Amino acid sequence: MNIRRLLTLMGWTATFGIAALAMPALSAAAEPVKASLRLKWLPQTQFAGFYYALAMGYYKEEGIDLTINPGGPNLLTENLVATGADTFGLSGGTDSVMAAVDKGMPIVSVGVAHQITPFVFVSKLDGPVKTLKDFEGKKVTAWFTGANYVLFGMLANNGIDRAKVDIQPQQVSVTPFVNGDVDVVTATWYNELYTLKQRMGEDKLRLFVAEDYGITFPRDTLIVSKKTAAENPEMVKAFLRASIKGWKQAMAHPEQAVDIVMKIAPTLDRKHQEFMLTEAYRIMTAGKAKTEGLFLVDPAAIQLAQDFLLKNNVISKPVDVATAFDGSFLQSIPLTDRLP
Repeated sequence: MNIRRLLTLMGWTATFGIAALAMPALSAAAEPVKASLRLKWLPQTQFAGFYYALAMGYYKEEGIDLTINPGGPNLLTENLVATGADTFGLSGGTDSVMAAVDKGMPIVSVGVAHQITPFVFVSKLDGPVKTLKDFEGKKVTAWFTGANYVLFGMLANNGIDRAKVDIQPQQVSVTPFVNGDVDVVTATWYNELYTLKQRMGEDKLRLFVAEDYGITFPRDTLIVSKKTAAENPEMVKAFLRASIKGWKQAMAHPEQAVDIVMKIAPTLDRKHQEFMLTEAYRIMTAGKAKTEGLFLVDPAAIQLAQDFLLKNNVISKPVDVATAFDGSFLQSIPLTDRLP
């Protein structure tokens, strides 16, 4: 009897031991579960909070052995997360998430970094473009990966026919604008605008801000696959906790945060990275994020973006915003921990 009982216990141990190994561990005492975060671009302080959290061991404390993979011009974060190549992703924005969902990709956004539009349109102060109406008949460049939709929305909201504007795809460099070959150029608050200020002088530039013309496109969306969200919600929550802590501490220690990023990408310009960190965090903490926390999923703002994308045939059918953008993972974290 004792032998039979011993064999039975051994069988149970073997069965559940294997199962335990298959289950992801989410406490520091257990073996951390491996996961990856795919960024939307190359290393820079736009992503400082994630790098800070990794360097300081915040993900390990939450039971996650995280690898941060850089993005690039030929990488689509939504595809990599949907196929399981990466666990988490920082994708382009609400527009790219909706476009991916519209195509049937099994992804869900669990957080939104940029609460206001990160794009700004720039003309020369002494040039011919002084109002939005002046865009008509002028050469305007924009990235056709989201910034073009912002531009379309600004024009439409103000009764300007975009067919009357010479809208061209934008190059990586802002030199054509500096040289006078382009009348209006697109910049991000934290990147190209810095370059323009350095090359031309802040007092020589005129800015057209999306929110001043009735458009807000939340961007830099945190995504996971539907499979991960359904089967491992605790890991998603743990990732968000560590990431939020990383961003808050990066801004509490900006010099150290820049050091961490520049250790990964030493050829970056430090002054530019300091500027980028400050501006990126300003965009992250804008609007309702001040009172509702970092990475806020704002259904109202996302619904407005969806309505515009649907109207302009970017998506073929309405997206179930509540399903595609799930704020419940964030809501499980105490508000005091999420506040900037």
